[in-house]
Amino acid sequence: MYRDLRVISARPTSADEARAEHRLYGHIDGATHWSAAQWAAEAREQIMAIIAEGRLPILTGGTGLYMRTLLEGIAPVPPIDPSIREAVRALPVAKAYAELTVADPGAAQRLAPADTTRVARALEVVRSTGRPLAAWQAERVGGIGDQVDLAPLIVLPDRADLNERIDQRLNQMFASGAIMEVEALLTRNDVDEAAPVRRAIGVPEIAAMLAGDIDRETALTRAALATRRYAKRQYTWFRHQPPPHWRRVDQLPAAELEYYFNLPS
Repeated sequence: MYRDLRVISARPTSADEARAEHRLYGHIDGATHWSAAQWAAEAREQIMAIIAEGRLPILTGGTGLYMRTLLEGIAPVPPIDPSIREAVRALPVAKAYAELTVADPGAAQRLAPADTTRVARALEVVRSTGRPLAAWQAERVGGIGDQVDLAPLIVLPDRADLNERIDQRLNQMFASGAIMEVEALLTRNDVDEAAPVRRAIGVPEIAAMLAGDIDRETALTRAALATRRYAKRQYTWFRHQPPPHWRRVDQLPAAELEYYFNLPS
């Protein structure tokens, strides 16, 4: 969704985007912090608009958090008091976890003591709102899963083939503008180091290369490893989280699979 990273995010080329209408691609500036909830609200609006036009929206992607937020909604947690957030984020994770065991024992039991992000989130929510995070999560709102007819199709390619394609894609990215993309991003004074766009896979690795800390080959290797780890998490999510009736490409009858592959472009 970040317009600064067309190459690194594997966004469709301009030619591909011209073949069919694409929405919510490259529409957010890198200086903007955009969340799954904000994306889901936009996606929901676009999906409903397309359906109202009598057309079929096709949703593509592999990020479980974004998919779940769109379909199931999100917990309506009120904005966190900035002073509470600052105080919680300043705590060492061991201290934060110890305080969480008192403030929200259920969350502490579910979370790993070293999970800095989730421990801090659970603690700041219970401190700011007076309610455990789980209580808010039980009140999810805004999902569209019960408002549209879904036809899910999960693509889980062979792992060895996927890893090979990851290597090929990263080599192509490094040779086709990814380095220039990151260089341009790093020169922007309005994009802080904590911005989500700065954490996208490939950005930290290329940034380290541009700083002279590592060479090109090491940057490629690290980016490939980070991508494989991300792909592994995607595999795990799509194998275990979606409902049983969500269909997988590798389990479709041959005739039906051929039908999908031969749809007119």
